[in-house]
Amino acid sequence: AMQNLLLPNAAAAAPWCAQPRRRPSRLSVRASASSPSAPRRETDPRKRVVITGMGLVSVFGNDVDAYYSRLLAGESGVGAIDRFDASGFPTRFAAQIRGFSSEGYVDGKLDRRLDDCHRYALVASKKALESACLVAGSSAMEKVDKERAGVIAGSGMGGITAFSDGVENLVTKGYRKISPFCIPHAITNTSSAMIAMDAAVGFRGPNYSISTACATSNHCFHSAADQIRLGRADVMVAGGTEAAIIPIGLGGFVACRALSQRNDDPGTASRPWDKDRDGFVMGEGAGLLVMESLEHAMRRDAPILAEYLGGAVNSDAYHMTNPRPDGCGVSVCIRQSLEDAGVTPEEVNYINAHATTTPGGDLAEVNALKQVFKDPSRIKLNATKSMIGHSLGAAGGLEAIATIKAITTGWVHPTINQFNPESAVDQFDTVRSVKQQHEVHVGISNSFGFGGQNSVVVFAPFKP
Repeated sequence: AMQNLLLPNAAAAAPWCAQPRRRPSRLSVRASASSPSAPRRETDPRKRVVITGMGLVSVFGNDVDAYYSRLLAGESGVGAIDRFDASGFPTRFAAQIRGFSSEGYVDGKLDRRLDDCHRYALVASKKALESACLVAGSSAMEKVDKERAGVIAGSGMGGITAFSDGVENLVTKGYRKISPFCIPHAITNTSSAMIAMDAAVGFRGPNYSISTACATSNHCFHSAADQIRLGRADVMVAGGTEAAIIPIGLGGFVACRALSQRNDDPGTASRPWDKDRDGFVMGEGAGLLVMESLEHAMRRDAPILAEYLGGAVNSDAYHMTNPRPDGCGVSVCIRQSLEDAGVTPEEVNYINAHATTTPGGDLAEVNALKQVFKDPSRIKLNATKSMIGHSLGAAGGLEAIATIKAITTGWVHPTINQFNPESAVDQFDTVRSVKQQHEVHVGISNSFGFGGQNSVVVFAPFKP
């Protein structure tokens, strides 16, 4: 049935990934006076973007260090769904968050009303701000120009529970029983709005939401960095959030035939690049970063974790759910991200792959990587989703945090469940089963979404 979504001209779409770019990049224009082919990194401290804080909610808890420790240990967060009766579904497992508490971060009355999607975002954002030493009432927070501080928190599905509950009440009880919070808590921009409206934050700068399915978080990072580079903001909270493990969410992806059905062994169901992979595993959570101009971060003596060098977004313009098999859209996006970052492909030695464990998607991404990186043997390539499942709009946020932790710790986490790897990844070190010590020079994080939405972000150790 999904083949009917293929656009009439998509099958004949001409590969453009090998074609020369007609428009010079911002960086190549700047470098043209001396060496047109050599990209150069940004040097203006007002335009350099650094990461000063990270916060998350995940299947491994709400602490960044604990989250990464469990990734390094190669644990699986996937198990049977017990939030609702999933016995009638062909897929009955997910990377479901259990025991989540927003105590100390969200007011009790608000907490009871909010969709989990927005609860996760509020907790993750406040933890990110704490990590950045921007605590409510602190002198550092008081000195922030709130009109130059903003939020871009996105979601692929938004408050799907709030909307689902509203529909159920409409059908069973009538419109008068629909909660007045149904629409406000269902729309995707609620997370951004509530983070900014929190009395302890009060950011009055750029504030909006981006929804590009599973590419959402990277789009938010890319857009937040642009706000800083264009001089519109000094500090931005950015990332993604998702809470779609409910009957309609599970059923919808089952209908797309996108999910693994390995019910007998859910812990091994998410198996990137394995010949026996049979679909992705649903996950949930939130991952947000505090992004600042270097000038602003240094002025307040902020803790600098890493540098955001650049990024890119584009479209396959090919199919509603399937990627281009040749990987052309993705390879162009990667090249554009590196141009924006001012680095060459040879400088990249770590890739946090999108790798959802779908039959077509994994190989399309590998095809794209081979078009850009001519010597894959020196690159560590791993898949966070092998352990925490696919968190949809939050995936890029959680994976960006894993990428930055790889930079700061010198350890890359393993990719688990690679029992029978595809020969296509033989040239890469996919960090099978056990963590590896690795000094990351430049790392990229890939996220791609339904509709052919591609996004790539580039991080590196901060160097003054």
